[in-house]
Amino acid sequence: MNNSKIKAVMSEVAAEAAERDEMIHCIAIALLASKNIFILGDTGQAKSYCINGFRKHITDAKQFERIMSKQTDEEQLFGRLDLSSIIPGNMPSNELSKDVSYSVKLNEVKKAYAQYEIDGKTESLEKAQRLVKELGDIKEIICAIKEIEPKVITTGKIPDSHIVFLDEIFKSNDGILNSLLTALNERVYTNEGQTMKIPTISFFAASNEIPDFSEPENEILKPLYDRFDLKIVTEYVKEKDNRQAILKQKQQSALKSNNTMITLNELYAMQNEVKLVKVPNSINEIMDDILCALRRKDIHISDRKFFNYTPIVQAAAYIRGSDTVSVEDLMILKNYFWTTPSEIETISDVLKEICDNPIKKRIDDLIAMADEAFEDFMANSENNRAFGKVRNELMRVYADLQNIECASEDDRNKIEDACTQLESISKKVYEKKNFTIVPLSETYAQQI
Repeated sequence: MNNSKIKAVMSEVAAEAAERDEMIHCIAIALLASKNIFILGDTGQAKSYCINGFRKHITDAKQFERIMSKQTDEEQLFGRLDLSSIIPGNMPSNELSKDVSYSVKLNEVKKAYAQYEIDGKTESLEKAQRLVKELGDIKEIICAIKEIEPKVITTGKIPDSHIVFLDEIFKSNDGILNSLLTALNERVYTNEGQTMKIPTISFFAASNEIPDFSEPENEILKPLYDRFDLKIVTEYVKEKDNRQAILKQKQQSALKSNNTMITLNELYAMQNEVKLVKVPNSINEIMDDILCALRRKDIHISDRKFFNYTPIVQAAAYIRGSDTVSVEDLMILKNYFWTTPSEIETISDVLKEICDNPIKKRIDDLIAMADEAFEDFMANSENNRAFGKVRNELMRVYADLQNIECASEDDRNKIEDACTQLESISKKVYEKKNFTIVPLSETYAQQI
């Protein structure tokens, strides 16, 4: 695992922008996991500064940047139609060059003209002219027998770029939204019936506001917003010492250089290493607890969102220098799960509560389920089916407790205490019905 360069770049960018560590961390994760990132904040909060500062450290990567407006059209983002590809009897030069006969004859023309430039003889010029006519005849034949589909010139545009930054993203007009959506989500672009793959690793976007999607005129922007996996909210620099440090830095006349550079191939290699970071089953169990806890607090998390969390936490573990995801890496999901800024605090609280002591939280949740099942039984104890129902639920909880993965002696003790508590609940159930007590441990042992 070679994460030293990405961490060095993070440090260098952070040194030039106060109180932007969280945003810089998310930028790094977006690049390592090939995710899109949206940054929300007022003007003058170094949003573009940090994005551009990080991008400058990535060499070989083609980059595209545009400040969006209602006047921004599709050609400015994705390229323009090559008119030569739709003129009858014509063909773009790059297509003609693919024909061997044409290429050979074109080289003969170049050599003949080069000779004329050297000797200035009439016969050399006449030879070049004759070869040009032959070249034209070959071109005419090629255009007559080969069908050429319309071509789009994408050089220097999004379909030609590895990193894309769209500032003021919500000022995009309706005409280009569909193309933006497929580019962000599927990394493809379609024009004149031609679909091309886009090599973009990450799309970065920034805005000083999130539209009110409940308003009819803004509904069309909601899918665009949903295409951004990671989201950050910035604020003005709070601490005086940090403001003073940045002031002094900007007042220095010395030009700063980017000391650490990452090539595109190095970034691809890092991405491959990120994919190898292991995600233990215990992490998936904790993630399920997090999902349920968030939904209980009315935080909408779609199945698509939940099932695609893995690359984010793998990248977080990679930056940390680990080949295995741990609970601390799940904290990055506070920048993944929220839809509106008002949800951030709730999501952060849930993550902290569960990730600080995930074993205890899982045990507490299981015991709460057992208590709820017992209360339901007591309310319906005269019904014989109630006994079977509570017994099955207690058995399920007992099995879940036994299957919790834990490494520390303290956690194992907590599980044993919970099992004892569960046996006590089960005993009360049997006593209520005057049945012979069968410990949960015995039933579980028979089942495995």
